[in-house]
Amino acid sequence: MFLIVWTIQIYSLIVLARVLLSFFPNIDPYHPVVRFLYNVTEPLLQPIRVFLRDQFGQTGMFDFSPLVLIMGLWVLQQLILAVF
Repeated sequence: MFLIVWTIQIYSLIVLARVLLSFFPNIDPYHPVVRFLYNVTEPLLQPIRVFLRDQFGQTGMFDFSPLVLIMGLWVLQQLILAVF
């Protein structure tokens, strides 16, 4: 159980790192670390992004999918801790 909670926390930090990278436009997108962050987070962010776009339309230059993902991970973590 603690391994699952720990994994969720690590994944949340990876999503946060990807968000922080978006503030630096001059970072090489082909750098292995950057590619790793994108490859690990995009499979969960893309469906959320599509859902948000379908439900709320374009939000301009803001992408709320990382926020939704981090909140969802937090809820999942709390549910796991409450059950076990």
